[in-house]
Amino acid sequence: MINRDISSRLAAGRGRRVTQLAEAATRWGGHVPDDPGITELADLLEAAARVPDRPGIPGHTTRALLAGAVESLRAVDRLGGLLPAVTLWHLQRAIDQEHTSHQQTVPAQRQRHDR
Repeated sequence: MINRDISSRLAAGRGRRVTQLAEAATRWGGHVPDDPGITELADLLEAAARVPDRPGIPGHTTRALLAGAVESLRAVDRLGGLLPAVTLWHLQRAIDQEHTSHQQTVPAQRQRHDR
C-alpha cells in the first residue's frame, strides 16, 4: 500500500514537472509537441541555449543555466523509469535552472523597452 502511494505521487510529480518544462520550452520559442518526451524537451532547451547574445541580456549566464537544465534532462533520459525520486530531483533542477535563466532575461528585456 505504501509503495503504491509513493509511486503514484512520484508519477504525478513527474507529470507536473514535464508540463512545466514544456511551458518553459514554449517560452523560449520552441514548438513543443502535444505529448513531449524528455529528449524532445532537452533538444528544445538546448536550441534555446544556442541563441546568440542580444544587447542588454546576460547571454553567457543564460546559456550556461539552460545548458545545465539540458544536462539535468539528459540525466533523466538516461535514468528512464529507474529511481523515480532521483528523476524528480533532476527534473526539478532543470526547472530551477530554466526559471533562473528566464528571470535574468526578463528584466534585461524590460530595461530595453523602457528606454
